[in-house]
Amino acid sequence: MQTAVGHDLKDRVERALDSIRPYLKADGGNVRVVDISETNVVRLELEGSCGSCPMSAMTFKGGLEEAVLKAVPEITKVEAINITPVA
Repeated sequence: MQTAVGHDLKDRVERALDSIRPYLKADGGNVRVVDISETNVVRLELEGSCGSCPMSAMTFKGGLEEAVLKAVPEITKVEAINITPVA
């Protein structure tokens, strides 16, 4: 579900994620932008082995969220729709 957000914003989010993707792919995973809301909240889905990895919460917080917020300051929040909760 893609909302009516400018393509430039989505492209900038994708470029920020591209800086992390090689590390995810090395472990058999990836990340996909599900949508960006009108209030600039990005929803991500971890794919492949990243979706079920017990370290996914750390990968999300320390890698994905940080990269997006740093590269695209207009983004107000980054959410993952499928991270594995820390036990």
